[in-house]
Amino acid sequence: MNKEMKIQFVIDTLATLYPTIPIPLNHKDPYTLLIAVLLSAQCTDVRVNQITPLLFAKADNPYDMIKMSVEEIKEIIRPCGLSPMKSKGIHGLSHILIDKHGGEVPQSFEYLEELPAVGHKTASVVMSQAFGVPAFPVDTHIHRLMYRWNLTSGKNVVQTEKDAKRIFPEEIWNDLHLQIIWYGREYSPARGWDLEKDIITKTIGRKSVLNEYLKK
Repeated sequence: MNKEMKIQFVIDTLATLYPTIPIPLNHKDPYTLLIAVLLSAQCTDVRVNQITPLLFAKADNPYDMIKMSVEEIKEIIRPCGLSPMKSKGIHGLSHILIDKHGGEVPQSFEYLEELPAVGHKTASVVMSQAFGVPAFPVDTHIHRLMYRWNLTSGKNVVQTEKDAKRIFPEEIWNDLHLQIIWYGREYSPARGWDLEKDIITKTIGRKSVLNEYLKK
C-alpha cells in the first residue's frame, strides 16, 4: 500500500465508523465552547461536561462571568485541574471580549490566541467547531495516532499538525480531526491498547510500533 492509499484507507475507515460525528464538549455557542475547550486542558472531556453546567448556570456569557470573582470561578472549576490559571484566564478573557470585541468571540486565530489561557489548539477548536473555518487541532489522541500510522515523525504537536494539514484534504479537516479523536479513544488508546481491534494501525501502522506491541 503506497502513501496515498494509506491516507485514503484512513479517511474511508473513519468515515465508515463515524458517519455522524458527535462534538466531544457540550456547548451552545462560541463563548461556551471557548470556555469548555480552555477547561479541557489536562482534563477529560467527561469531567469538563460535568463541570460546565454548574459554571454556565451562573455565567454563560462574558458579562455575567466578570460579575463573578476569580475565586468563585476557581471553586467551581477546581475538579478540572489547573484551576488557578484557568479561572484567571476565564475572567481575563471575558473582560477582553467585552472591552475589545463587543462581548463576542472573535472569528480570528490572531485575536483568539491573544486571549489569556488560549493557545493555538484551543483557537483551532473554536475556529473549526464554532465557525466552520478549516483547522486541524492536534490533541494527544491525534498526536499518538498520526505517529502510530507513520504519517508524521511525531516529534511535537506543531510538526504533527503541519503533516496532517499537508496530507489530508482541507475540506475534511474539521470532521477528520474529530473522527481521529473518537477513534483514538475507542480503538487505539494509550493504555489498554488491543491491536486486534485497531484496524487502522494493524493495517498501516509504523513497523517499530507494531514490533514493540508484538514483543509485549
